[in-house]
Amino acid sequence: MSATPLQSANRRVGALAALMAVAMVGLAYAAVPLYRMFCETTGFGGTTQVAAAAPLRTGAIGRSIKIRFDSNVAPGLDWRFRPKANEVSIPIGEKRLGFFTASNRGNTAITGRAVYNVSPDVAGRYFIKIDCFCFSEQTLRAGETVDMPVSYYIDPAIMDDPVARKIDEITLSYTFYAVDNPAPVKLSGAAKRTITG
Repeated sequence: MSATPLQSANRRVGALAALMAVAMVGLAYAAVPLYRMFCETTGFGGTTQVAAAAPLRTGAIGRSIKIRFDSNVAPGLDWRFRPKANEVSIPIGEKRLGFFTASNRGNTAITGRAVYNVSPDVAGRYFIKIDCFCFSEQTLRAGETVDMPVSYYIDPAIMDDPVARKIDEITLSYTFYAVDNPAPVKLSGAAKRTITG
């Protein structure tokens, strides 16, 4: 027996509804990685950029920007985390190295991960990190103090942006969070480690 036109239409609507439901579930799973890619590409929300090296032309712009460093520790992480210097002034395009100090005040080894952003948000597109402690988890033994470096520069392209070129101060902010199930990672040899307890 053949299907009536009404039954055929109902099957098409049902199949379309099922296809839409599958597509919506797929988009829900893809939303976080797609949003992360969008932020990393555009600097949206103060997301900084990452580069393998500083540009060849450094400091040729003739203008400097003040960089302020902000450090925070989330509740539940028994660390002290501070910048070595609260602010510096750097020529646009010049590679710089900044240091933060982290101390584990607890009685056991603790692993943390830093989340970062810059403000104002529009500066995220031009604040370029070459290397940073925030790229991986950090494990500190009980009583251990570590100097954590970040290598960065301000992209000279900031001068081509009519909004961003007016910026005279950028705040780089980090918040360390405890990692529940840390991955077994060998600690970076670049960090200077001391045990204070």
